[in-house]
Amino acid sequence: MKKHLFGLVFSLCSFLLTAQSLTYYLPEIDYDPDIPSPEEVLGFPVGAQHLTHDQLYFYLRRLAEASDRLVLTEYARTYENRPLVYLTITAPSNHARLESIRQQHLALSDPEQSGSVDLAEQPVVLYQGYSVHGNEASGGNAATLVAYYLAAGKSEAVEKILRETVILLDPCLNPDGFHRFATWVNMHKNEHLTADPQDREYDEPWPGGRTNHYWFDLNRDWLLAQHPESRGRLELFHRWMPNVLTDHHEMGTNSTFFFMPGIPSRTHPLTPPENQGLTAEMARYHARALDGIGSLYYTQESFDDFYYGKGSTYPDVNGAVGILFEQASARGHVQESRNGQLTFPFAIRNQVRTSLSTQRGALELREKLLAYQRDFYRDNLAEARRRGVQAYVFGTDGDEVRSGHLIDILLRHRIEVYRLAKDVKAAGQDFTAGSAYVVPGAQRQSRLVQALFDTLTVFQDSLFYDVSSWTLPLAFNLPYAALGQKDFQPRLLGEAVRDVPQNPLPEGIPAADYAYLLPWSRYDAPAMLSRILDGGLKARVAERPFTLEGQRYERGTVVIPVQQEGYTPPEVAGKMQALHRAQPGLLEVAGTGYTPQGIDLGSPSFSNLRAPKVALLVGEGVSAYEAGEVWHLLDQRYGMTVTKLDVNSLGRADLSRYHTLVMVSGSYYSLGKGEAAKLKRWVQRGGTLIAFKRAARWLTQKGMGYLAVKKERTEKTEEGPKPYLQLGSDRGARIIGGAIVEARADLSHPLLYGYTRERIPLFRRGTLFFEPTENAYAMPLQYTGSPLLSGYVHPDQVARMKKAAAVVVTGTGSGKIICFADNPNFRAFWHGTNKLFANAVFFGHTIDNRARETAPKRKQVED
Repeated sequence: MKKHLFGLVFSLCSFLLTAQSLTYYLPEIDYDPDIPSPEEVLGFPVGAQHLTHDQLYFYLRRLAEASDRLVLTEYARTYENRPLVYLTITAPSNHARLESIRQQHLALSDPEQSGSVDLAEQPVVLYQGYSVHGNEASGGNAATLVAYYLAAGKSEAVEKILRETVILLDPCLNPDGFHRFATWVNMHKNEHLTADPQDREYDEPWPGGRTNHYWFDLNRDWLLAQHPESRGRLELFHRWMPNVLTDHHEMGTNSTFFFMPGIPSRTHPLTPPENQGLTAEMARYHARALDGIGSLYYTQESFDDFYYGKGSTYPDVNGAVGILFEQASARGHVQESRNGQLTFPFAIRNQVRTSLSTQRGALELREKLLAYQRDFYRDNLAEARRRGVQAYVFGTDGDEVRSGHLIDILLRHRIEVYRLAKDVKAAGQDFTAGSAYVVPGAQRQSRLVQALFDTLTVFQDSLFYDVSSWTLPLAFNLPYAALGQKDFQPRLLGEAVRDVPQNPLPEGIPAADYAYLLPWSRYDAPAMLSRILDGGLKARVAERPFTLEGQRYERGTVVIPVQQEGYTPPEVAGKMQALHRAQPGLLEVAGTGYTPQGIDLGSPSFSNLRAPKVALLVGEGVSAYEAGEVWHLLDQRYGMTVTKLDVNSLGRADLSRYHTLVMVSGSYYSLGKGEAAKLKRWVQRGGTLIAFKRAARWLTQKGMGYLAVKKERTEKTEEGPKPYLQLGSDRGARIIGGAIVEARADLSHPLLYGYTRERIPLFRRGTLFFEPTENAYAMPLQYTGSPLLSGYVHPDQVARMKKAAAVVVTGTGSGKIICFADNPNFRAFWHGTNKLFANAVFFGHTIDNRARETAPKRKQVED
């Protein structure tokens, strides 16, 4: 009996660790009994277990049905078909005239209308977002309580907030990751809770719940807009243009609580000082809220406001105030920390209290925030007209699809784009009317235009929380130039671009007499080739250019003969017609194989292609971000079937099923001698292995291929001792967190098919560099002598980068190992180097074995 009683008491104590009453989280006021609390709907109190996304969504639907203060709206669907929703929360009287309020509010960001807006009568608009990282779950769980407080609270303070604000409450910015993480911690929760950090509950498996379905960090996608979650969110943001946007996160278990401002020296130079002033004013409300419950916190350390692609910084370049909250994470239900036991309810409470302090701060600073937004856009326009740079012009590089993807990003950010009306020469480049575009500087989004088009190499600080550059035309490898006041004239602005340009396309494609041709210049050509090869058709790729029927075809052009084994010409024509309908505008027809210039279509200077059966190694020790980028590119953009092969399964996997293996950067610590030997045998038998960064080094260390890695320079102590406090900044300054660099390409190489210009911008992250090859034909891409185009790179690292190899082709036996020093698929927006990776997949096996680095590695020496 005593034993049973003790067990009941212990279970009750464990329950109390994670089960708290509403008054633990919310102010002690009266609440409308007709409005259901989370516990009344879900059957357990918030914090007792982790809400799954379906539970969160179910409760908010019930809440919206019961309250006239809020409306639930779906704004997008995730890759896993989960709804992304937000609550519009305001007084019923405001709901009755909500569209009028919205239109008046939007007028504040239009310099031609903003002077007529009466700030005294205008509600402030607040966007509160939670759990963009799915395993930072206290935010999403807190959102239910914040919504309940506003829906059911009966106090003058709540009524005033409702009257004078419009709150857009986005309860879960990443439903797929949130649901994945909740499932893990709930299925491993003990009835008798353990705070032992070594428990399986606190050790979620690869890839974790942080990311979305394709393992992308959605808190880096606000600027890049590559995923449905972000695209829906941007539409909502610009539909309302909020004055304040909050982004609720979690950080390490041994931390406390952080809120903005961040490190002052790491604020982007385009962010006005007034923005940081308002952020500091808001901070006082958060401090008061956390003081009231005795929670530890800090500010102006650790985080920054530089990269505009995060939820807390994107508002800063859009006339709003972005605020980051970072709560120490229990990563489960209760975990030991250096500050004592950290419970999930405690984390939720801090998120709730700072949500409410944000509402109070926005309310009391209402007119200041509204005036700031008005002045931001008014001053933007005035400053833009005085700038030396008046516009930016960019061409298509013969690829309307790639330039169309860039235009798509610009339009999502409400940036004005025009067709170039007259030819112009700038920065030594010719831009032709009708095939180039102009982005004027004098527009309401002028600061954002600068942020997307300018390059920076001089900075106040040498440390960055994220990337230090993201210049879009460089990311897309498009020719572009800034137009100064002497070069720019309004007559250069042609038709305004309202949608992504679409060329008029023929309804069908005639049956070819001899062959079908697939030029390789367009961004979407790999998707077409994948369909052709998957359809069982034979194809060949040209190693040399040729002219046929009056048109020049470059290296990389793919030829599909009409005469195919197993198919009649009419059957081939039917297949090609179907492919054309699925992807119009790519295929062309040839009536003869005889060419007046260059190689004939039956020339030995064509290589036979094979359907690239691809396996991507994933799992522990592999970069989930880079693996996700490959998966997304092949699956979403190229329409290819890809096998995600877990490293722990490699030993028993049948590798003969695949022609191509992809190893993104990682430690691959779980692979032993047996797995390494198996990979080597597969390559020797003719496989193509594509390796990024640390994976390439790992392969070399395991005896596969020949790749020399540059050694890091050691710091010299000739200047004498340095202050201890300087250690972190000195070491951090040598890290390359994200910059844009330049390489020179051999355009005749199969890995460069489809490229037209010798200099290619690459995204560089990390300090791993490859030595130049001894075989002069094994290095098709090499950093230039002055490689830095934009971003921060320590001078010592620039020196190591000069003339280093950016791509090395090595191998063993009859196979190839293609080594990338950089990630060609970074964050799904680096369109300019996606084709390097596609060429490795489709054409890697065609590379002549004599063009591999096969000599023994030279002894590595210090630079």
